[in-house]
Amino acid sequence: MIKVSNIRKSFGDLEVLKGVSLEVAKGEIVSIVGASGAGKTTLLQIMGTLLEADSGEVEIAGTKVLSLNEKRTAEFRNCHIGFVFQFHNLLPEFSAIENVMMPALIGGAKRKEAEQRALELLDAVGLSERADHKPAQLSGGEQQRVAIARALINRPSVIFADEPTGNLDTHNRDEIQRLLFDVREKFGQTIIMVTHDEKLAEMADRKIVMRDGQIL
Repeated sequence: MIKVSNIRKSFGDLEVLKGVSLEVAKGEIVSIVGASGAGKTTLLQIMGTLLEADSGEVEIAGTKVLSLNEKRTAEFRNCHIGFVFQFHNLLPEFSAIENVMMPALIGGAKRKEAEQRALELLDAVGLSERADHKPAQLSGGEQQRVAIARALINRPSVIFADEPTGNLDTHNRDEIQRLLFDVREKFGQTIIMVTHDEKLAEMADRKIVMRDGQIL
């Protein structure tokens, strides 16, 4: 599903990624761990087309994504990639269902279809009764569930998660851990997650350890 070849990235004189290569199979859950500054989030952002690499290539579902122009990159990202971030990034003025629908509407889906799909996903993550609540009316764990539903709305090939449990208490952290694996079972997504949560990292099919911009 994902093939990363010799990715390099520097910020000024600081070389953050030093020729990283890896492959991830379809339906695999992979955790990426390492100390702060190891290059984990930079690698995730490059794989997710949020950040340009200095050199190298990323192939997702047979498409060389770093070779696409800006418009096609945005279209590919919307259709094939879902994101879950530590701080949810929900739009505060919109309800849970409206937040979940947003990527589908951006992708050109009809509102009725997007709303139906969003309701199904909110039900799948246990939040169907909270669909009309705004983020401020939801707990941190509930907000992260909304974010996961939003990541799934366009049936992406891959979900990239950056510290998905990093801002949660113990109970909600355990709930989100289970939910991420339920997502794979129900929807078949490939999931790549950067985490400092050792329990979550060990639950993955494979754990990748990074240090000083390289995979150990």
